[in-house]
Amino acid sequence: MGRPPRIQVPDVLYHVGSRGVEKRPIFDVVAGDRAFFLVLLGRTVLRYKWRCHTYCLMGNHFHLAVETPEANIGAGMQYLKSRYAIWFNGQCAREGALFERRYFSEIAVTEAHAYELIRYISMNPVRARLCGHPRDWHWGSYPALAGLVQPPAFLCSELFHGLYGEGERGIRLLDRAVEDAIALQQLQRAA
Repeated sequence: MGRPPRIQVPDVLYHVGSRGVEKRPIFDVVAGDRAFFLVLLGRTVLRYKWRCHTYCLMGNHFHLAVETPEANIGAGMQYLKSRYAIWFNGQCAREGALFERRYFSEIAVTEAHAYELIRYISMNPVRARLCGHPRDWHWGSYPALAGLVQPPAFLCSELFHGLYGEGERGIRLLDRAVEDAIALQQLQRAA
């Protein structure tokens, strides 16, 4: 039996991502692999007219929150993943699949879901104990959204500002949401 078709509709916010086959690393394997992936993400955003609102590159997977003005999430993810896999395999002198399965996807249908999605993606490296705060994770969009670094050209901050607010107010609100998540995580670990 074949796989069920993906839901692809225009003008929705998707949480998408993909993981390495057998949970193997897809980043920090080749010098510059994360930077190259971000270049490809920028190309994908332009090519498919996406709006990328947040991202996080982990060791064996990545998360994106993208809005698709056209119903093209499948084509865009295929482009991004296949281009990266071809480059990665060439750099590592390997063959075969880099990513397991198809990409995962979920549509954020409410404003509250979109609000939580930004926090969830930002918190990934903290939950994995790679850093103590998302501001310290160079391979996520949090430092750019918080105004700590220059944002990449492909990062769209409209959703962030719409949900969290403009300027310092928005940054404080995101920081508070993240601090609450960190405190909750610490309580859960202590229990």
